[in-house]
Amino acid sequence: MGPPEQEPIGLRLTRVAKTVSRAFDAALAEAGGSLPIWLILVSLKAQAHGAQRDIADAIGIEGATLTHHLNKMETAGLVTRRRDPDNRRVHHVELTDAGEELFGTLLQRVIAFDRQLRAGFADQDLTQLRRLLEHLATNTISRDDDRRT
Repeated sequence: MGPPEQEPIGLRLTRVAKTVSRAFDAALAEAGGSLPIWLILVSLKAQAHGAQRDIADAIGIEGATLTHHLNKMETAGLVTRRRDPDNRRVHHVELTDAGEELFGTLLQRVIAFDRQLRAGFADQDLTQLRRLLEHLATNTISRDDDRRT
């Protein structure tokens, strides 16, 4: 049996995702950030005074991984953490002025990167792309469900 006539769509999607991911990481790094920092900042902006557990759930990482990133961010002066007086196991995270400033800087990079990705696409193309990506995700979820039964 020889190789497939066309590259499997999952492999092509994986390659494109890695290329886009590396470029996005580089754009964030140029502005002094990273993907984990961006995700944490966005989560804090959306929730304000978020509990660490809620942030971890919102961005899809383990609590220990979040703690590692928050330790670095706190050392850099981007966030502060305080224990909940009613439940000492809960830590609340808040942005500092420096965190707010970095959020603004990274937001500009994210907007510019999104603009770069959209270049040459008509609105209808982007709508179709979103639909197709969602369809691929649904197919993947359906396949995962089939394997569990």
